[in-house]
Amino acid sequence: MTEVLLPGVGLRYEFLNSDGDRIGVVARRSGEFEVVVYEGDDLDEARPVFRLTGEEADTLAEILGAPRIAERFADLTKEVPGLSAGQVEVRVGTPFVDRTLGATRARTLTGASIVAIVRGPEVVASPGPEHVLRAGDVLVVIGTHEGIVGVERIVQG
Repeated sequence: MTEVLLPGVGLRYEFLNSDGDRIGVVARRSGEFEVVVYEGDDLDEARPVFRLTGEEADTLAEILGAPRIAERFADLTKEVPGLSAGQVEVRVGTPFVDRTLGATRARTLTGASIVAIVRGPEVVASPGPEHVLRAGDVLVVIGTHEGIVGVERIVQG
């Protein structure tokens, strides 16, 4: 990926996709974003694909990032012997629905860390103890296998 300063406009990020297309994202100083595809090798010949407000860009980033966060942690665990990644769902009717993450005392009791919470398309990375859990949340947990099982037991009652 390359980053190009566009004086008075913002920044342009570019990369080649697996089909050989040059894709660009123009991050405007106004907070808006534009996704473009370049025609051939001429970087002045870009075809706009769509525009996004800052909020829409955040939403798209969450959608694209949510499925990949667990993959990245899984890759990390391959590099560290004894470390595993797991997912624990907060089910309807379990003791910690509508309670804070800190109330679980999961890290203290198991040694495992809840590194993210996936709620639909939204991802909360590094949630704090004050984060309120909702039914359907998926907790991304890093720790030993036993620690992950322990978090599951705690959260699901």
